[in-house]
Amino acid sequence: METTKMDIAQTLEYIQRVQWRERKPGFDRIRELLAALGNPEKKQKYIHVAGTNGKGSTSACLASVLHHAGYRTGLFISPYVIRYNERIQFNGEYITDDELIELTSKLRVIADAMDDPPTVFEITTALGFMYFEYKKCEIVVLEVGMGGELDATNVIDLPEAAVIATIGYDHVEDLGPTLADIASAKAGIIKGGDVVIYGGTDEVEAVFESVCKERDAKLHRADFSRISNQTLSLTGNTFDFKPYGEITLSLAGTYQPKNAAVVITVLEVLREKGYKISDADIKAGLANVYWPGRFEVLGTEPIFILDGSHNPEAVEVTADSLVRHFNGRKIIFIIGVMADKDIDNMITYITPLAQAFISCKPDYESRAMDAETLVEKLLKYDVPSSAAKDFDDAVEQALKLAGNDGIICTIGSLYFSHNLRDAYNKAFGIVSENTTGSTFCYG
Repeated sequence: METTKMDIAQTLEYIQRVQWRERKPGFDRIRELLAALGNPEKKQKYIHVAGTNGKGSTSACLASVLHHAGYRTGLFISPYVIRYNERIQFNGEYITDDELIELTSKLRVIADAMDDPPTVFEITTALGFMYFEYKKCEIVVLEVGMGGELDATNVIDLPEAAVIATIGYDHVEDLGPTLADIASAKAGIIKGGDVVIYGGTDEVEAVFESVCKERDAKLHRADFSRISNQTLSLTGNTFDFKPYGEITLSLAGTYQPKNAAVVITVLEVLREKGYKISDADIKAGLANVYWPGRFEVLGTEPIFILDGSHNPEAVEVTADSLVRHFNGRKIIFIIGVMADKDIDNMITYITPLAQAFISCKPDYESRAMDAETLVEKLLKYDVPSSAAKDFDDAVEQALKLAGNDGIICTIGSLYFSHNLRDAYNKAFGIVSENTTGSTFCYG
């Protein structure tokens, strides 16, 4: 097959040049593309993960445990936090630039010949399937991009398990205005004969019960009553989980033990299917998982927390974590949002905690709200608010207000996490992560 050789910059430009919103939803494009590639999606087994909040942490934890158990494990996530390569991983390492270039060059020959070219997410999904076939993965943790029913990842056959994390109000313009509508879209990943693990609230559980009954799938509910004796720190959580005893989870945030409960429930289902996963594998995988941009502490003088909460439900649990960690101390928030988000309800949860708001524009031109527009909205909350001219300025303003003893938390979007990380590193003279080659991600 003739290939078109590109460097990494050209590769990323090619992958990301097609906007999905301009295209009709459906599976015709992804199926045509995958068929021409030899259907790499049919060469491995999957755990399919959907949900509004928690699906990324859940996916990372599952992949970490499976890797510790000795399985050749793929991980596909959306979106990335630091660099595009995060989206496609094998055994805890990101796809390398050279691998991404090679696979994209092969894919491009087919994609460019299609009458209806694939979208950004369809290209990324196909690249993931190609990579997992190349790496001879035994199992892949496959995170849905958005929704479920019409998501490109839903082209797979019956998975080992379908996992649905917490449901919240996000992407309502695409998935529907009510939680039931959103839940129905997420339930679209459920297939006939599936094993489904649900880790959300009771409010929409009936939706999943109904779909499982209709499709002859078996529903398992994560039992949060198995959690006890939770101890918090800025480096993670320690808690007891019946019958495993003490669990150490290297993810901070008061909500993370519930994600771990979902993960353990999935692993118990896999054990019933014959997977060899020991108690020690579970504990080691959870103790060593790394998931950037979710209540991630970059430094302690001042405390600087990078958090990507971007809808009201996610901001609410982040606010709970801040209260429980810091006992009512005031916090400087660096905020950036997409213009289509429920901004007022997001801000309501953190206003009581706020010492000051600093707004900045996420690096996503088509959807991001301008810093000046956001600060106009923030001023009505009677909290000192200012607009930053760029990411360096936002971090500089926050550090000046915080001194050595204050608390800074970024919130509102995952799309500016890497920018604020770079700005933080620059402010403290820290050499930023190398953006070429392979990067260790967990355990």
